[in-house]
Amino acid sequence: MLDASPLASEALRAQFPALADGGRVYLDNPGGTQVHRSVVEAVTGYLVDTNANLGGPFETSRASDEMLERARAEVGAFFGAGDKYQVVFGANMTTLTMHVARSLSRDWSGADDVLVTGLDHDGNVAPWMLAAHDHGARVLQAGIDLDRCLIDVDDFAAKLTAHTRVAAFGWASNGAGTVNDVAALVAHTREAGALSYVDAVQYAPHGTIDVSALGCDFLVCSAYKFFGPHVGVLVARRELLERFKPYKVRPAANEPPSSWETGTINLEGIAGTAAAVRYMQQLGMERMVAYETRLTERLLDGLGSIAGVTVYGTTELHRRVPTVTFNVAGRAPADVAAYLGDHGVFVWDGNYYAYELMQRLGLEDTGGAVRVGAAHYNTFEEIDRFLELVAAVSG
Repeated sequence: MLDASPLASEALRAQFPALADGGRVYLDNPGGTQVHRSVVEAVTGYLVDTNANLGGPFETSRASDEMLERARAEVGAFFGAGDKYQVVFGANMTTLTMHVARSLSRDWSGADDVLVTGLDHDGNVAPWMLAAHDHGARVLQAGIDLDRCLIDVDDFAAKLTAHTRVAAFGWASNGAGTVNDVAALVAHTREAGALSYVDAVQYAPHGTIDVSALGCDFLVCSAYKFFGPHVGVLVARRELLERFKPYKVRPAANEPPSSWETGTINLEGIAGTAAAVRYMQQLGMERMVAYETRLTERLLDGLGSIAGVTVYGTTELHRRVPTVTFNVAGRAPADVAAYLGDHGVFVWDGNYYAYELMQRLGLEDTGGAVRVGAAHYNTFEEIDRFLELVAAVSG
């Protein structure tokens, strides 16, 4: 049985400098987590001791080269990449996806399809729509189960055709916190002869990822969602990075993964990303998941007991990360979030770029929803403080 004992001890919380201010409750984690002390030290250490561009014949440049290769190996191992995959670093998930979509679509035509979903963050929808538009390809959109806020796997499979070049979908919804059957989606995509592009931004801080076992072609996430700095991470099949030619400047490297990294990359951020990965490995993802499941249960039960509160998506704990979206009857989402913020509890409101989901739920024109999300450094006391405030604002 997994150890679900509280992780958010004073000793653990002391490892996150931002948590030193006890007056703040960080439940805005779905938009970006706080960074671990080792991440701060890695970024600072790089800038102080190693700061240099790559490929130079001197000490700090050679040290930067070595740091980058170590980081690729550590991040790749964390995501189960193995020898068949390579790690590409970029600015963030959306920028990387724009880059990949543009490169993969070079030879698309009116005979081709791309499949997106009605659940995803627009960072995994708009880049594919734009690429399709540029080449006259057709965009298909898989439906969702609105009650559960999950991708409809049967509809997804039915909309894959012999002409589908790429199917893009999310592992967990940033707009509802629900976890899709990503293994089934990848399998259906493979059977159709298309490439799978998985957005794991919302899932990566809350679950084990093994791309080799999953068998996806591309997986993308952002380190600032898993206790690191603002760096995007793309894990892709080596053969695909070699086959497709990225847009790049002429003197840049021709061999992947460097050929896919435009300009000078964020080396200090990459040093911090590797530190974040090491932290999660040392803590243990299974322990994090078990504890966060208890936090999720507290959130769902608490919100469900408050009159006038509507929670979106399934309440099945095994189909959720600790991200919950809700509304309070008669109160605008922005007003609820502002009330909580004024009392030191940080949450989000709006659509969080889950544009299609909010439209389908009928919420886009009324301000979207309030989004609360826990991480392993949050405590039950913080969840209870949040719930007390929601009860007050709903009354």
